[in-house]
Amino acid sequence: MTSATAGGTAPVPPARTRKSVTGTRRTVAVLFLLPCLVLLGALVVYPIGYSLIRSFLNQSGDGFAGVDNYKALFTDDGIRTALKNNVIWVVFAPTVATALGLVFAVLTERVRWGTAFKLVVFMPMAISMLAAGIIFRLVYDQDPNKGVANAVWVGVHDTFAESSAFPNAHPGRQSPLRPEKGGFLTQQAVYAGQSVSLPLVGVAPDKMPGGAKKAVQAPSEPGKVTGTAWQDFTRGKGVGRLGQVDPGELGYPGMKIEAVKDGKVVDSAKVRADGTFTLSDKADGARLRLPASNFREPYNGVDWLGPSLVTPAVIGAYVWMWAGFAMVLIAAGLAGVPRELLEAARVDGANEWQVFRRVTVPLLAPVLAVVLVTLMINVLKVFDLVFIIPPGSSQDDANVLALELYRKGFSEDQPGIASAIAVFLLLLVIPVVWFNVRRLRREVRR
Repeated sequence: MTSATAGGTAPVPPARTRKSVTGTRRTVAVLFLLPCLVLLGALVVYPIGYSLIRSFLNQSGDGFAGVDNYKALFTDDGIRTALKNNVIWVVFAPTVATALGLVFAVLTERVRWGTAFKLVVFMPMAISMLAAGIIFRLVYDQDPNKGVANAVWVGVHDTFAESSAFPNAHPGRQSPLRPEKGGFLTQQAVYAGQSVSLPLVGVAPDKMPGGAKKAVQAPSEPGKVTGTAWQDFTRGKGVGRLGQVDPGELGYPGMKIEAVKDGKVVDSAKVRADGTFTLSDKADGARLRLPASNFREPYNGVDWLGPSLVTPAVIGAYVWMWAGFAMVLIAAGLAGVPRELLEAARVDGANEWQVFRRVTVPLLAPVLAVVLVTLMINVLKVFDLVFIIPPGSSQDDANVLALELYRKGFSEDQPGIASAIAVFLLLLVIPVVWFNVRRLRREVRR
């Protein structure tokens, strides 16, 4: 083509095909991106769009429900509990995991076997959520013989407050004892030179202490009060005499006996292996009391999976898994911290805590933000642990939005409300993702 000018005609250059920054033609780039765009549309855009539309339809999907499904998010008790628990998860789980990761990353730099320690802490990341849930369901078992958490807790408790060996012991028929403040008290006063019988029943033979011996009737002693506390076993006619020590009956070793006069304890003694005990002349005219400490129920630990502790217990399992992830990322960021800054702070007189708080943490702020935001996004969709660890009796108390979405969509056949929960979760994630994108752009500009 030519164009007229004052001096004649000048050739017009042909139009060029626009290329991308890398020099690749845009049509070629689009062709390469097309499969990815198709998958993105099919697996991400379409489900989001469908969920958004379905959230405004009724249960059957053939009628418009307006915002009724969204109203249920704030009126349904199950969803409100799930929303409250999600707030707890978002506040505490990422914070605790990030804090532990920071502590582990800093401390392992000063430990000789730091790499091995990091490997051990990171290993739970190799376990699936399903397997971790099964592990912690056993860890939190109420029975101390099965659950590790209660085994440790009971061991610590019994170190300071040992449980009784006779929690089910109680007076039998025609007993000289009557109930008193969780224990038992003789109905009549006792006197020096008297031998007292304190028969009890209710302890199974296989539950008797290993040191128990055959009971004997304590002989009377001048100036002292003696007696026998034993398992008065009678079973039908002709088998054992009520209120008397018979062959084969066992004493209650270690049981505490108190002599009480005018509401005050004037003397006390421990029952021997054969059931006998001896009190001094101070017990003359007093009543004998078996205090409540003799009948304290065995301590079975904490109900970790009960309604009040189930959410913190599940969060503990999550932290166990993800603290290693936080540690690895923070350790990578810590490796890039200039060591001369840390040394300069020490030279200026800062102690290790001040160096950590005023130098290390501020320099690691971008990495800590990445870890915290990543974990926040992760806990918003936590499902597996909450589904597996809590028993059926407390699963409602541990409920979260992802689990409630599953329940509404599959168990209760309410796809409209389930779609509304999905959209609500998306809206919760968008601000966190937007914050992360802005932070990444700022890092690129630097």
